[in-house]
Amino acid sequence: MGYLQFHSDRDKEFDNLLLENCFKTFNITHSLNKKGGGHYDNAVAEATFKTIKTEFLKGQRCNSMVELQRAFSAYTYWYNHKRLHSSLGYLSPVEFKKHLPP
Repeated sequence: MGYLQFHSDRDKEFDNLLLENCFKTFNITHSLNKKGGGHYDNAVAEATFKTIKTEFLKGQRCNSMVELQRAFSAYTYWYNHKRLHSSLGYLSPVEFKKHLPP
């Protein structure tokens, strides 16, 4: 099985033994904001998940975990290699990275 991760802030509802035991049972890594990271630390994760929900998950139907993994792999390839990002000067992330100084 692939790598599963649950990202959250450090609010009290995410800091409990029951949740941690659930993560252990299903081999899920709990990703937390940095201590004192504030709103900006979580903003990237929230923006990423919003994009995944609106571009990938909406209307997506998979009959198995393998089918979901293949579909998501194809989506991430498209997102990183083909999708143009206005914040990157209308380049894909891969193209943008090629133009960064070493």
